[in-house]
Formats: sequence, C-alpha cells, structure tokens
Amino acid sequence: QVQLVESGGGSVPAGGSLRLSCVASGYTSGSLCMGWYRQAPGKSREGIAAIYEDGKVTRYLGPVKDRFSISQDKGANTIYLQMNNLKPEDTAMYYCAAEPCEDQIQALTVIPKGIFNYWGQGTQVTVSS
Repeated sequence: QVQLVESGGGSVPAGGSLRLSCVASGYTSGSLCMGWYRQAPGKSREGIAAIYEDGKVTRYLGPVKDRFSISQDKGANTIYLQMNNLKPEDTAMYYCAAEPCEDQIQALTVIPKGIFNYWGQGTQVTVSS
C-alpha cells in the first residue's frame, strides 16, 4: 500500500510562486510513477505533470508547462511541483498520485493515460488577484 503526503500549498498573490512536495511511503520494492493533478471547485480533475525514475519519463499533462515544473528526488521518495507566475485560475486542490511502474515501458503507458491508483489527500493552493 502506497501512502502519499502532499505539502507546500498556501495562499499567494497573482504572480507568486509555490513549491509543492509529495512524499511516498509504504511500497517495498520497485519504482513508482508519480504525478500531480488538480481540481478546482465545480470542475473535473486535471492532470498537470508526471514523472518516472528521476525524469527518464516526464510528461506535462496540461497547459501549464511554461509555468510549472515537475522534478523528483528518487532517493527521498519525493516529487516536487514548482509553480511560478501563479494566476487566480490556478486556485485548486492539488493532489499527488502514484502507481507502481516496473519499467520505462510501463511508465510510458501509465503516465499518458493517467492510470494512478494511489492518491494523496491534497494540498490547497489559493491565488488572489
């Protein structure tokens, strides 16, 4: 069973930056595909980015690649989401997701299709205008 804990959310003015972190625990072997998603009130969940093996596979799943950047510290079982030039429309609950990935081939299926079965509780990001 994989547990995910997000942190780093908060309230910032437009144009500000935040760095979200997600620490994974509870899996005993192999690697994880991990990603970030967000959901704003009244909207469906939206993929942001996902990563495998310190960037062997990295995909940006939505339109924020120019402002958001995903990275991973595999040794620390942690992924990060650096968010710059935040806009009010970025206000949402941000969730970390994970799925065991045996190899890069599996990662190339899991990540683009968003086949994640483990989710964190989320961290709130609020951007004021």
